[in-house]
Amino acid sequence: MADKKFEKNLLCIGAGYVGGPTMAMIAHKCPQYKVTVVDVVKEKIDAWKTDDLPIYEPGLLELVKSAREKNLFFSTDIDKGIKESDIIFISVNTPTKTFGEGAGKSADLQYWEKTARDILRASESDKIIVERSTLPVKTAIAMERILSLNDKGLNFEVVSNPEFLAEGTAIKDLENPDRVLIGSKETESGIKARNEIVEIYANWIHREHLITSNLMSSELSKLVANSFLAQRISSINSISALCEKVDADVEEVANAIGKDTRIGDKFLNASIGFGGSCFKKDILNLVYLCETFGLYEVADYWESVVKINEYQNSRFVNIMNKAMFNTIANKRIALFGFAFKANTSDTRETAALYVTQKLMKERAKVVISDPKALKNAKKDLQSYGSDIEYEEDPYKAAKDSHAIAVMTEWDVYKNLDYEKIYSEMEKPAFIFDGRNILDHQNLFKIGFEVYPIGKTPLAHFKEA
Repeated sequence: MADKKFEKNLLCIGAGYVGGPTMAMIAHKCPQYKVTVVDVVKEKIDAWKTDDLPIYEPGLLELVKSAREKNLFFSTDIDKGIKESDIIFISVNTPTKTFGEGAGKSADLQYWEKTARDILRASESDKIIVERSTLPVKTAIAMERILSLNDKGLNFEVVSNPEFLAEGTAIKDLENPDRVLIGSKETESGIKARNEIVEIYANWIHREHLITSNLMSSELSKLVANSFLAQRISSINSISALCEKVDADVEEVANAIGKDTRIGDKFLNASIGFGGSCFKKDILNLVYLCETFGLYEVADYWESVVKINEYQNSRFVNIMNKAMFNTIANKRIALFGFAFKANTSDTRETAALYVTQKLMKERAKVVISDPKALKNAKKDLQSYGSDIEYEEDPYKAAKDSHAIAVMTEWDVYKNLDYEKIYSEMEKPAFIFDGRNILDHQNLFKIGFEVYPIGKTPLAHFKEA
């Protein structure tokens, strides 16, 4: 039940990239609500209580500090949080299943189901349950079935409120979203619960951006949105391969087609490929859903988006190997960036991971540099032990290297002193710009062999 000081008690189960920022924004904008974030990982909760947050996101620390210990609290006491809450947001991890039926495509819902059963066991009053995690279609119905099996006479309404945050701009996305989607059953009690969630967001978001729908439409919209975004990335990356063969410039092509208002210019930057926790997972979830309903042609279409992404990762390493005289064994290669995108420490499904693994198979000597993600990089690559070097300073990482590969579009890499870097590298010195963020002509003048994505290489020597 609500604390006397507050109108409502809001709980979020899961203190990760979605739960933490979402609840920090709600607490900041809604001082009339008590907001508690709980998680089973004590180290994560302890970090949320300090200035060294467990995740990096521009503006997040300032947001947390504005409400922490006022109406924003962090705890490991999940049962207490459930008992005291009126509304529960669920933001637990739903990774791709690695075993059994649907392995490699469907979502692993074991953490989600455990959370549902924890809510059922600990609840002492009626509650609204809000799906914030990305979940398969019809998961809300399964949640409702579990919660209905109570002998306490309690009522639970399940609402879908998928997140559409982009890491690196999550705080901006939360404060000024394109839309907030809230789905529910089209029943009197379902619509009432949905409207309660609408009222939370209406404290700072104009109502025209608050979209309501039925449960299935809400759950499916999240999968489809991420699949469409990833599709655009794979589309332009597929064209980048063709551009390199016919001496076209992928940026010029992207600019030309992006001027067409029917296409637009978003997500048309060719690169080594997409990463992050959502795109691949959500596409494969969509693929599995289509296969389940016998829509095999539809499933094949969407799975091809992932295959092109994997092809782009492999192609990048193949270009490196061919350019460097068909061998990278024992050559020092500095990776500039490991996070899957700039302005985040998240390395989940980062293209840099797959490139690193392929480089290690070729017996290259890999050194990784990143301003925010080295801690996670070390966890991801711990099986390699001391065979991989980690160096935050890009100048030290590049020293004595044969090649630099730009993996993440951090601004810091655009403004380095590349003349100094070139002078301390092995010759010929190669740069493989996997994000097309550098001044390629200037690098060529300095002396580098420059290999962008989707463009003709700038090389001082030509293949025979």
